[in-house]
Amino acid sequence: MWTTELVRSSMVKMMKFVFLILLGIHSTAAVTHSLKYFYTASSGIKNFPEFVTVGMVDEVPVSYYDSVIRKEIPKQDWLAKNEGPEYWESNTQISIGSEQSFKADIGIIKQRFNQTGGVHVVQVMYGCEWDDETQKVTGYRQFGYDGEDFLTLNTETNTWIAPQPQAICPEWLKKYVGYGRSSLMRTELPSVSLLQRFSSSPVSCHATGFYPDTAEMSWRKDGEEIHDGVEKGEILSNHDGTFQMSVNIYLESVPPEDWTKYECVFLLSGVERDVIRLEKTRIRTNELKSVSTVNRNTTIIPVVVVFLCLIGLIGFFLYKKNKGSQDTKTSPSCPEASSLTSKSSDDSQGRTSDKSLL
Repeated sequence: MWTTELVRSSMVKMMKFVFLILLGIHSTAAVTHSLKYFYTASSGIKNFPEFVTVGMVDEVPVSYYDSVIRKEIPKQDWLAKNEGPEYWESNTQISIGSEQSFKADIGIIKQRFNQTGGVHVVQVMYGCEWDDETQKVTGYRQFGYDGEDFLTLNTETNTWIAPQPQAICPEWLKKYVGYGRSSLMRTELPSVSLLQRFSSSPVSCHATGFYPDTAEMSWRKDGEEIHDGVEKGEILSNHDGTFQMSVNIYLESVPPEDWTKYECVFLLSGVERDVIRLEKTRIRTNELKSVSTVNRNTTIIPVVVVFLCLIGLIGFFLYKKNKGSQDTKTSPSCPEASSLTSKSSDDSQGRTSDKSLL
């Protein structure tokens, strides 16, 4: 339907040329299958939809959408039978969104080429090929503008190839960098320190508070960068927008007298910024805290022991004194105590006798 209208338009030659470029005429083995989608946005062409999409499987049209009917429809019965209404409604919404995006793209590209009017066409072809014998899959995505290659994605290197300089965005990039220069181009130098949890732990050279994140850290011995026994960490973000990183070195086999041969180097944006020689006096460690805690405990324990012994002695003397006093009161040489005891015994016997008479 739409190809007939296209033939009648004055752009038939250019459109065919664009399709040939994007389709990339080449021989395809019988076992190789392809899925391709063609998106075409145009301006200035009468009696032709401003936006058209065509889906093709093995070069056979299987789906269609344009900005006039605003609906994704099947072009093959076998696809219509196997995909229900939800599939076509979903693809319709996708194509409606792409339509708006492509219309805006034409306006942007025309500005880059300093074009104000006339007939212009933007086309995109993307998809993949699958070899059902080798199982190899190849992907592609290409952009064309007014019959010429505009932008191509190299799926092997994951990079864009831009035959036309207008396809890339240096003007906008430069403009945005200019807006944020004071923030994006700032340089903040870090605080670098040597850390070690315990004497058996690796020594960590830690830098924090630097910007931008184009930084490197390494360990050197006698001025030469080393990698054996070195463990480099990732650059991490701080909450204030700056960055931090660490690089550890294991020194189990290094004699303490050789530590000064090692140094940590921090570089920001390729410029050497900080060099710290490995010296024990520069290392911040938890072990000092642990030792001081042990010393405090060692001092406290004798004091507690002495205090407990003192309490024990005082208690012993009080006990002896109190026991001596009780022994004096119950001694037989005390007449009053003897008479009271005798009387108490008589009273007890009397009470027992009275009870037995009842």
